[in-house]
Amino acid sequence: MGASTKPADPTIVNGINLDDLFALIDDVKREPAKGKTNWHVITTWQGQTRSRTEVEGYGLGGEQVSRRFSIDIDEPRELGGSNNFANPQEYLIAALNACMTVGYVAQCAVRGITLESLSIETDGDIDLRGFLGVDPAVPPGYETLSYTVRIKGRGTKEQFAEVHEAVMATSPNFYNLSRAVALEPVLIVE
Repeated sequence: MGASTKPADPTIVNGINLDDLFALIDDVKREPAKGKTNWHVITTWQGQTRSRTEVEGYGLGGEQVSRRFSIDIDEPRELGGSNNFANPQEYLIAALNACMTVGYVAQCAVRGITLESLSIETDGDIDLRGFLGVDPAVPPGYETLSYTVRIKGRGTKEQFAEVHEAVMATSPNFYNLSRAVALEPVLIVE
């Protein structure tokens, strides 16, 4: 009888399964359509300034992948809300930070750099005169967001600088917030 072969354990760095990641990269290189994703959410008003966003799934390579999440959003009391949840600006910044966090972890993993810690602190100002329509010359949103990445691990300063540049070049939400994204609004009055 032949010896049974046990499948090799996956290569895991920073919690990332590199075998799966490299397989995805190879699949997308061979068939670019497998790299197409579609993201969709539905947000409904919940009263006062509260809203709930439902995630039911996303598209990957033409296939629908089921996922179920709810994201509750509110405003601080001083801005008319009940202060029960983070507000849209905090979610926007959190989405930027979370997306870049994935990038730092993955970029380090593919380089074999084990991380000990990673944090991203982001800050920005919005002048309410724009949002409230008090002064049409004042932009209603951020003009600048500044962020600081604190990273520690088994890499050199040069390697971390390379990772930093790679994240800025490949992070979807860095891209989304650092460039204008075309919005295609449709209004349906029921």
